[in-house]
Amino acid sequence: MPEPRLAVRAVIVEDGRLLLVNAFRDAASALWCAPGGGVETHASLPENLMREVYEETGLVISVGAPCLVNEFHAPESGFHQVEVFFRCRLVSGALRDDWCDPEGVVSRRSWVTREEMAALRVKPDSLARVAFARGMGYDPLERLVSP
Repeated sequence: MPEPRLAVRAVIVEDGRLLLVNAFRDAASALWCAPGGGVETHASLPENLMREVYEETGLVISVGAPCLVNEFHAPESGFHQVEVFFRCRLVSGALRDDWCDPEGVVSRRSWVTREEMAALRVKPDSLARVAFARGMGYDPLERLVSP
């Protein structure tokens, strides 16, 4: 069985809105998540996160303190991912419709309020609570949901 994959995600709240991106390559998927992705070796978690957010959104961020640890799995395939979420601040850039994720995964990006999040499929389940509050959260093993 493969080892858990380590990923980093950015919690960026600007003017009462959280930045979300589509969670799967399939643009028809209704699932949203915080921007970020798998870590590469020989780079720190913040360095990986700054790279991932730029690739997915074109935004430059500064990385702050961790605020959530989440893990999820797909028992059928053995996939298991541990994600560390960091509070981040926008340094420069703006969302553009013509931005292209070089990995071709993220095709939609949106700033949403907590109220707007309630009408979306967002993972992990605790993201809204953590994003719009203070402190640290931990989500125990969640089952991976389909797009």
